[in-house]
Amino acid sequence: MKQLKFAPELVPLVLSGEKTSTWRLFDDKDLSAGDEMEFVNRDTNDVFAHAQLISVEEKRLGEITPTDTQGHESFLSQKEMYTRYADYYHCPVNPGTRVKIVRFRLHQ
Repeated sequence: MKQLKFAPELVPLVLSGEKTSTWRLFDDKDLSAGDEMEFVNRDTNDVFAHAQLISVEEKRLGEITPTDTQGHESFLSQKEMYTRYADYYHCPVNPGTRVKIVRFRLHQ
């Protein structure tokens, strides 16, 4: 089963239903709608949820719209967004960087 890792501070947001979307750069898992997933705490490697991907859309970070941010944690600015993703992925991130906007539904 495919896995997606989440930073520990995002785990409670996913479990509460506040976070229903994740953005992924450099998708090495070939994520697509309908995929069954295990969600994993990045720091502990513990599985904390199972989910199904509802939709997967790819675009550039500079093309993100307010609709794309629904169900996703917010950023104070685009600069903060690029910095956070550069930290997550350990590489430069800019408006031209491609991102997959992944919407999911947790299994009960």
